[in-house]
Amino acid sequence: MKKEVAIIGGGTAGLFLAAFLNTDTFNVTVYEKKASLGRKFLVAGAGGFNLTHAEELSDFKSKYTPASFLDDALDSFSNIDLRAWLMKLGIPTFVGSSRRVFPEKGIKPIAVLKCIEDYLITQNVKFEFNKSFIGWDKDNALVFKVEERIQADYSVFALGGSSWQVTGSDGSWLPVFNEKGIDTVPFRSSNCAFMIEWPETFIQRNEGKPLKNITISLNDKVQKGEVVITKFGIEGNAIYGLSSEIQATLSSKKEVVVNVDFKPTYDEAGLIKKMTDSTLNITTTLKEKIKLSKPVVDLIKVTLTKEEYLDIPLLAKFIKRFPLSLTEAAPIDEAISTSGGVSLDVVNSHFELKEQKNNFCIGEMLDWDAPTGGYLIQACASMGVCVAQYLNSKEESKN
Repeated sequence: MKKEVAIIGGGTAGLFLAAFLNTDTFNVTVYEKKASLGRKFLVAGAGGFNLTHAEELSDFKSKYTPASFLDDALDSFSNIDLRAWLMKLGIPTFVGSSRRVFPEKGIKPIAVLKCIEDYLITQNVKFEFNKSFIGWDKDNALVFKVEERIQADYSVFALGGSSWQVTGSDGSWLPVFNEKGIDTVPFRSSNCAFMIEWPETFIQRNEGKPLKNITISLNDKVQKGEVVITKFGIEGNAIYGLSSEIQATLSSKKEVVVNVDFKPTYDEAGLIKKMTDSTLNITTTLKEKIKLSKPVVDLIKVTLTKEEYLDIPLLAKFIKRFPLSLTEAAPIDEAISTSGGVSLDVVNSHFELKEQKNNFCIGEMLDWDAPTGGYLIQACASMGVCVAQYLNSKEESKN
């Protein structure tokens, strides 16, 4: 007789789990609180559907916090494996200039999702929609809002984090897990904007403008990329990648000072020589010889005194290490992702709850963090495949 697997949550993690379970061994049902699958999957693709990243796996693994928690899952289903599997479904991908991986031109997120859903249907995976999980009964059966109780041999929770609530990823399950005695960590924004109190004249002139080809550093971590200046502060990949470190500091301090290198291709000595050799005034030299953008020059000018601005060695130091004070993160529902959720201490290497055998947690509902760039989708997919392979092997060993 086939074993019953209940997957609670129809996002990336749950769908990849369902896709890799052996349906000759299992009856697989996905229970989704919304009326359709992959709502956050589709929203994530609205700004360019970044599926994974093409860097070497050893570098790929280093992007996750905490370190090493995802190593086994990535070994079992890597970025190369993800691209190969999508290709089998008829979804070719390409590597962009930033090494990010996207579907070939013209293939929209809804088409990718439809291919995955169609594949699951061919594997006899069943779907139950509008099913909101609300807890367990006294016999540990799953309970849904529609007063339905499901008894499964294996229950895999893929309930998501707490950002983009319109997609169903609202974190409402957290108190339910707490009541069950499962240790959780409060949600907090990740891959999000951070507040900066800009000078009023600066923000009036520069709101919405980018700061490109920069690096931002905090302690010993450096993130390359760009950010956009907003009334709230800054947002963009160069700050998203530092979210975990920034949030950890903000939990105990009122502000975090990060340092911006506006010209990573120069060292201080090179900047000093360029400015010293120039026959132009400082502002023109910064714009025309060093190629700093107008917003960067404006930010430097409104921050430094006239004497500091004209002091070439000091100015070079500020170009290479410009301090920005961040005071708070954007609200959770404006974040791309969240950290927090089920503590990693309560799951084993197969993402099984240590105190509740045959119950698993995967995806963004676990307390981990990663930058944008394909790392989030890849992690969820890899966790789903990892659990599927474990369950397949477990049942096969009984036969």
